[in-house]
Amino acid sequence: MAETEIGGGDRRWSLRGMTALVTGGTRGIGHDIVEELANFGAEVYTCSRSQNYLDECLAIWRSKGFKVSGSVCDVSSASQRQTIIESVSCYFNGKLNIL
Repeated sequence: MAETEIGGGDRRWSLRGMTALVTGGTRGIGHDIVEELANFGAEVYTCSRSQNYLDECLAIWRSKGFKVSGSVCDVSSASQRQTIIESVSCYFNGKLNIL
């Protein structure tokens, strides 16, 4: 049996030290992508149009030991897209590996 990391991720697939931005990360496929990236050790920033969904998901992910943060953003809005890019750039000190 292969050695595992957080949540069972195979060490050959480690994303430790990587950063990721996942839009729409609190529901559906986006939610699953956040979980998988965090499970393999990536630090993830996500956004949602709903503060309530975001707060609920962040609490769950943090209770699992995942490094996940996020903010409210509607990516259909150009000004909000600009804001999220600026927030992510500051949060990750300009280093974004996965979008």
